Amino acid sequence: MAVAVAGAGLHRTSVSGVRVHVAFTPAEEGSARVGIVVDVVRATSSIAQALAAGYERVLCCREIDEANALRAELHEEAVVGGERDGVIVEGFDVGASPREFAAGPRARTLILSTTNGTAAILTAAARCETVLIGSLLNLRAVAAAARAVGDDVAIFCAGFKGAFALDDAYCAGRIVQELGGERSDAALAAGLVAQSFPTALEGLNARTYGPPGLEADIEFCAQENVLGTVPRFARMVGAAAEIVP
Repeated sequence: MAVAVAGAGLHRTSVSGVRVHVAFTPAEEGSARVGIVVDVVRATSSIAQALAAGYERVLCCREIDEANALRAELHEEAVVGGERDGVIVEGFDVGASPREFAAGPRARTLILSTTNGTAAILTAAARCETVLIGSLLNLRAVAAAARAVGDDVAIFCAGFKGAFALDDAYCAGRIVQELGGERSDAALAAGLVAQSFPTALEGLNARTYGPPGLEADIEFCAQENVLGTVPRFARMVGAAAEIVP
């Protein structure tokens, strides 16, 4: 059974049966049959790119210690990646740049822990029947996958350390536009954010947080509809959320 979308009154914008809500920060309550997690710069973009490039799964961990422990527990070769405040974690194999994963897999499994995105995925997995991973890279594909379920959709913005993040709101708004259907006030607001920027790159560059040096990654994440892969939550593996194509 679908869980009612949290939020204000819904506004019909098309004949689609989908009802859409956006949670702009991790603290906001929101649940639905389908959850779409957005951490466009960079975690959800990196997950989509990694799976499209050939990784079989991504194991998303909330904490660095959990990622290291999971690598030790697995009876297979795995790549461990992630960042804190935009900087690669000491001892990890790779950071969280989608460009690092575009060349193809270095192992079957990618273990990932990031400042905001992986925690948001774990939160959504506890709230929703189906959890999809959204970005601009797979914008049309993720919207189509959510529409195919034909029920309530909650878009969860990872934000930055619990606060509102404009780049995630922009990406959420783009997904809202693709979904159509009935929109909560928050979903309407996200759509207006998306309309405020003439290009995706300008929408992502409007962000005011994060370290310098991410310009190439932001340009990569601003690409639209270059991937048909729709990552989705499969199961829990210990404390990690397993994401598969």
